[in-house]
Amino acid sequence: DLEHLAADDDGNILLAFHPAGDNIGVRDAPLTVSLVALWHDGRLLLVFNRQRACWELPGGMIDLGETPRQAATRELHEESGCQVDDLTFAGYARFALGPEQRTEYAAIYAAHATPNNAFAPNDEITAITWWDGTSLLAGRIQPLDVCLGRLARAALP
Repeated sequence: DLEHLAADDDGNILLAFHPAGDNIGVRDAPLTVSLVALWHDGRLLLVFNRQRACWELPGGMIDLGETPRQAATRELHEESGCQVDDLTFAGYARFALGPEQRTEYAAIYAAHATPNNAFAPNDEITAITWWDGTSLLAGRIQPLDVCLGRLARAALP
């Protein structure tokens, strides 16, 4: 059994988190996704993904020609209405995903932000919340993302 940081009910595993200061190169698998851990007053921003029916970090696929930072900024705005231009690169997450346990990486960014009322539900995201880490939410919470949110917080001043 692999050592890991977190796992979910679908068999996805967070294998490792490499903080930005580590000189780790992403060489053995694709860097496909950027995720954002946005913090306010000890609360983590989570978005409710309609398709996966769970609370997760805002983020998504890095489009062709887009840098991981550009993807993080775009996805954060599309999914939560938050516009944060000074994201801090927190590190890389290494996953084993799906039944075939394919290895993929995600770029993880973090920032402090002030909640606003710019969120509007869309085809992908039905709700957002600033979660305190303990209160019960309606629907399941993605444990890999919560783990990453906490790890990414360490990169913030």
